[in-house]
Amino acid sequence: MTTYEKERLLEILSQVTDPEIPVLTIQDMGILRHTDIHPDGTVEVVITPTYSGCPAMHAIEKEIVSALQKGGFDKVIITEQLSPPWTTDWMTDEGRRKLEAYGIAPPEKSTADKRRILFGKTPMVRCPHCKSTNTVMLSQFGSTACKALYRCNDCLEPFDYFKCI
Repeated sequence: MTTYEKERLLEILSQVTDPEIPVLTIQDMGILRHTDIHPDGTVEVVITPTYSGCPAMHAIEKEIVSALQKGGFDKVIITEQLSPPWTTDWMTDEGRRKLEAYGIAPPEKSTADKRRILFGKTPMVRCPHCKSTNTVMLSQFGSTACKALYRCNDCLEPFDYFKCI
């Protein structure tokens, strides 16, 4: 793969977004693991699902294939890599900023919130609207399984929190 081909490939992939959170690209999410152009011209894109059974993965795979074919890469294969499993630690700082600007509290920078597991404490989640940490979890599940529903006690706005995985 030439440097130009690699740059073009990554530029195209930088436009592929998560269908559930359209402000995030697959690069922001950290699910894009590897790309390669094989000697026969086939482009291989390796991705890791955010969690097993994530319904968005099929749509993401279709969008990757479509974007690359529109960009002139005719033969595309998608490989799912399950190990190591995806973690919110792989999200980029830019992705975290985009999440908050979109109204979703980004995950803490830790693979798992051990306070909740060990001590039954919920994470301190900052409201993406007013930036207050005076928030309360309303439900373990928000608009999708990877988010929890919170409410800010200061501005009274509900919001999703992207859970640490």
